[in-house]
Amino acid sequence: MNQPRASRITPDDIRQIAFTLIDRHGARALGYADLAVEELEGKGETASAEAWKALRSEIVDALEGRIGRAAGRIALH
Repeated sequence: MNQPRASRITPDDIRQIAFTLIDRHGARALGYADLAVEELEGKGETASAEAWKALRSEIVDALEGRIGRAAGRIALH
């Protein structure tokens, strides 16, 4: 039986990916993340869908100004 592989992606990596997507696509990055989650869940790829959900959460926080590019910089509102 195959066990799931441990992720080597860090929270800082997720944040950097989120800001890269925002830099390239603006607010549309959120729609792309939604589409990825929907497609992956439809294929039964739960682990990958969960990773995209985490990325989506970072995108939302970045777009709403709750997080900044620098690691550890969080804005409380």
